[in-house]
Amino acid sequence: MSAPKAEWPLWEVFVRSRQGLSHKHVGSLHAADATMAISNARDVYTRRQEGTSIWVVKAEDITASSPSDKDVLFDPANDKVYRHPTFYDLPDEVKNM
Repeated sequence: MSAPKAEWPLWEVFVRSRQGLSHKHVGSLHAADATMAISNARDVYTRRQEGTSIWVVKAEDITASSPSDKDVLFDPANDKVYRHPTFYDLPDEVKNM
């Protein structure tokens, strides 16, 4: 028998839309396990059949940086322009770059 709903873990839900190339966070829900989380996420977040893929991740397994650390984490990349090749011309044949 599954645990009472109040004890079910929180899951973060990511959906890839039919037009999208990446998964986007769409919300959260409580579920007893990953299978139930995917099933519930399908019912709640893709009611109009707009999704092609669903990811669910236990919220407790997510580690995030602190907004106060943004200078330490992101500023060093500003002096490395080669990491952002915006100055290259892409051929028309190249899609989704």
